[in-house]
Amino acid sequence: MYTTPHARIDVAAVIPQLAPLARTTIRLHPRPGTPTAGQSSMGGPLLWPADEPWPTCDGPQGDDHLDSWPGEPEVPLVPVLQLYAADVPQLPFPAGTDLLQVLWCPFDHAPWGSPRPQLRWRRRADITDPRRLMPSPDTEADQNHIPDPCVLSPEPVTEYPTHDLSLAVWSQIRDQVAQIKQDTGWDYDSDLAVAPGTKVDGYPGWTQQPDWPECACGSQMQHLLTVASWEFNRGDDKRWITMADRPAMAGWAWDSPEDHPWRAIRNPAGLMLGDVGGICLFVCTTCPDRPFDYRFDCS
Repeated sequence: MYTTPHARIDVAAVIPQLAPLARTTIRLHPRPGTPTAGQSSMGGPLLWPADEPWPTCDGPQGDDHLDSWPGEPEVPLVPVLQLYAADVPQLPFPAGTDLLQVLWCPFDHAPWGSPRPQLRWRRRADITDPRRLMPSPDTEADQNHIPDPCVLSPEPVTEYPTHDLSLAVWSQIRDQVAQIKQDTGWDYDSDLAVAPGTKVDGYPGWTQQPDWPECACGSQMQHLLTVASWEFNRGDDKRWITMADRPAMAGWAWDSPEDHPWRAIRNPAGLMLGDVGGICLFVCTTCPDRPFDYRFDCS
């Protein structure tokens, strides 16, 4: 079990304007492992019906696949996340489902030059004859877009907005935020607000300006989950390195040898989405069939 250290201060108590903006995110804490199709996982095998065709990309149409498109259009999608309701009950599962699967095409796609995801909502009990083997990724696929198999250890954490904070609220709290940093060394944006890494719910960890999708029904979609390149930024991160991982940070440096353990802990699934970016998925919780959209966010 992986545990995020408590914040140095009680944010909602010290800055009461932020109390109504608190959200709970679920840090998934992926770690290399050998998950089965019966487990929640990242990059692991999916519980997939044997009689259901494996999904493929529709290929290089228009600007899709950009400069790295393969010779054939029907590239098999790769497993990214599998989440069971028993492990992450906070997900907005459509009625009658208890399993979410996220796959994507590992080639670059317009409009952002990133993998393009698909979702599947399922009921576990309906899959009585599961597929035994997953298709191999396309040999020309970008390996940085194919997550290594990881087991998960979901943990709820309270977070507060950064880029989604209104100018009106920020103008009220900026002096308090500056004082907190002066007194404690803890920075609001990097230590107290939005959790980094692969996670469910909560706030997207925008590096660019917020870009929330709107559903065809007119409702703003809600953040479903983020798949991130890194779980944290620095080896001396004050907040987001788990208690169990902190001893392995000893002697870290940006130029540490490639085999220093901090590198593998920071990037457990081996992903690199653009320049340490992430893919944020959004769903409409108003519509019962949960239409979705996504955004690629990168520095």
